[in-house]
Amino acid sequence: MTRTARFAGLACIVAVFVVSSATLTGQSPAAYKAPRTPWGDPDLQGTWPSTDMVGVPIERPVEFGTRATLSDTEFNQRQAQAARQAQADDEEIVVPRAGGGGDGTGPPSHWGERGEAQRQNSLIVDPADGRMPKMTPYGAERMAARAQKSSTGDGPFNSAADLDYYDRCISRGVVGSMLPVVYNNGTEIVQAPGYVAIRYEMIHDTRIIPLDGRPAPAAGIRQYMGDARGHWDGDTLVVETTNFNGTIGVTGNGRLRPASDALRVVERFTRTGPDTIQYRATVDDPRTWTGPWTVAFPLRRDDAYGFYEYACHEGNHAMRNILSGARAAEK
Repeated sequence: MTRTARFAGLACIVAVFVVSSATLTGQSPAAYKAPRTPWGDPDLQGTWPSTDMVGVPIERPVEFGTRATLSDTEFNQRQAQAARQAQADDEEIVVPRAGGGGDGTGPPSHWGERGEAQRQNSLIVDPADGRMPKMTPYGAERMAARAQKSSTGDGPFNSAADLDYYDRCISRGVVGSMLPVVYNNGTEIVQAPGYVAIRYEMIHDTRIIPLDGRPAPAAGIRQYMGDARGHWDGDTLVVETTNFNGTIGVTGNGRLRPASDALRVVERFTRTGPDTIQYRATVDDPRTWTGPWTVAFPLRRDDAYGFYEYACHEGNHAMRNILSGARAAEK
């Protein structure tokens, strides 16, 4: 099934990328020189979906310890599992089955986009064990509250504000917009003199990043996506984002792991080849975690990737139904 043939703008994309030590560390091959824009900046423009990394967990399973890649045997097992999933998806297209999610409310599995098996065994590459540092008491309290609400679904649902920013189609945050999820993993980079723009397919956020050295806005100005400032470190675009409003998390789609308004994210985009960018982001939120942590993974250029309209608000019947269901339960 190709992306152009998918139903409601969803598809499966299959691609191969073998993780090397340079990929995990974010280093560019010494012999590679990024192309230049007409005004002389390193050229990062193009469409760079993260689909290849779908299925790689954000945190490393504890049994791997500090080992960042799979052995040949483990990799072969992951490939076999991917092949079984692809076959099941194909069979489901021919003979539709009930939706997923355990209760029949989720989408069928073939709607998901899948990359081929990867050797990288976690998106987190620092700390060395591939896991988030311990949470502060404040962070643990917020996470427990979020997890309780997500697991029970009991509300309260007194207004739209009782549903989170993803339920309301507002934003997925900076890191949550880059991490691979089940579908709509498109990221497009556009450049102009003094600016870089990054557009995301899901929720259709667009970040406009100035490169002119202007200071961050006053501390009282807070936003879901924060406020970004960029500069070039050789061929690497470095983006520092602050001034978050403390409501969006930093895992896939920005859910479950809420960050605070002390969050600072430093991203690095490094062109490592004609069709590859190494993405690296360090999360530093001293109110939420006892130390910083870093994700890193490759993005593969795919200019044939179809960016589809993400009409989330227009099709968002769930929020209305949740609120009306809560009113019916009260009666």
